[in-house]
Amino acid sequence: MMTLEQAWQAVHLVPDPEIPVISVTDLGIVREIQIKGEVVHIALTPTYSGCPATQEIQRDVEKALLAAGAGSVEMELRLSPAWTTDWIKPEAKEKLKRYGMATPSKCASSAAEQVIRFIPTLKEKLNCPLCNSPQTERISEFGSTACKALYRCLSCREPFEFFKPI
Repeated sequence: MMTLEQAWQAVHLVPDPEIPVISVTDLGIVREIQIKGEVVHIALTPTYSGCPATQEIQRDVEKALLAAGAGSVEMELRLSPAWTTDWIKPEAKEKLKRYGMATPSKCASSAAEQVIRFIPTLKEKLNCPLCNSPQTERISEFGSTACKALYRCLSCREPFEFFKPI
């Protein structure tokens, strides 16, 4: 019989299919794991409800749990509360930076904020995750996926993606 610790360890080894340097647990989309006998129940919250990687993540998580000894897996997609970039673990933000991706430095919204800002305004600058220069520009509000924006560093000239705060 699989223990809760073994289940978490197995799921922690599942990489995000769009950003393979972090796991699905690093990303914070694994909300809960429960074990009832031979059945592992897992709740996942996708980064956004239309994320095209959701089915692949579900399949990879189930395969990892079965390979680690789970008798069967019950999968739940939990859309509420909605995932936010605040759920990305601090060590994952460092991995993303080394990968060349900028991440939000503060939460997307809080009880005190009235407006949710999805990307910085044109006047706000992001530091380049490669050379740390503040001399950057937004190229596009959309990167390789809808949850990212595309930027370029004016110092090192390298493009980089920004994980939008949502």
